Amino acid sequence: MSNPTASAPTATPYGTLPAASPLPQRKPVSLPRLNEMRERGEKITMLTAYDATFAAVADAAGVECILIGDSLGMVCQGLSSTAGVTLETMRYHTESVVRGLRRVQGTAWVIGDLPFGSYHESKEQALRSAAELVRAGAHMIKLEGGGWTADTVRFLVERGIPVCAHLGLTPQTVHALGGYRVQGRDDAAALQLKRHALELQDAGATMLVLEMVPAALSAEITQQLRTCHTIGIGAGKATAGQVLVMHDMLGINLGKNPKFVRNFMEGAASVRDAMAAYVKAVKDGSFPDDALHAW
Repeated sequence: MSNPTASAPTATPYGTLPAASPLPQRKPVSLPRLNEMRERGEKITMLTAYDATFAAVADAAGVECILIGDSLGMVCQGLSSTAGVTLETMRYHTESVVRGLRRVQGTAWVIGDLPFGSYHESKEQALRSAAELVRAGAHMIKLEGGGWTADTVRFLVERGIPVCAHLGLTPQTVHALGGYRVQGRDDAAALQLKRHALELQDAGATMLVLEMVPAALSAEITQQLRTCHTIGIGAGKATAGQVLVMHDMLGINLGKNPKFVRNFMEGAASVRDAMAAYVKAVKDGSFPDDALHAW
């Protein structure tokens, strides 16, 4: 009698994850490696991902940083804003992404978003929330806002948790900002953004997302920050790197794409090809185009 176990297929019944990026060309992404990229002028690429398979595809396509963003509330859960996302949900999706990367021996740097209300009460609350995402496998956490957040950033960094800050349009507080509007357009607002960026760098943040910030202002902030790498989204091409929400750059979101998005699925044969095209375009400087994607 034949042994059914011996003839069992090695593939999973619901498909297989893509192969890992070739190890000789893709060493594990780390803070020192991101520093080296910045020093030699190589752009850093970041995409959001919320599950095992898309995270593995992004890694195989060459994306350096994968952000489990609270944008999942809008693109995965159908919420009207990110404010309804819970820490439990963020932990679940972080675990899913990390499992996918481990299955394919992925090398991407993983960033977990702290959702609204999970770090606002106190520095101690922020540490407890950040620890949840680190235990889930995140290498770094991200939090929004400037001013009061500098003390929180310092508290976390001193305890060994790398931090990505976020200025400009901060979706968790979009109602206080008066909607999805460009930030830092007048002199007073621009001065405040620059001050907050320097405070966050001084507190130990090593990455800073600039969202919907005028291109000239984001370029000035990028030049001022030498140890904190700016990642733009609707902030022009002069930043140290770029990030997009995965669903937006694949043209499959639930609404109209923002001005700063390019649909990379157009002309691509697969999702991996689209992601690889995004990586190439960011690195060769063809995306974003300030005339089309910035203010």
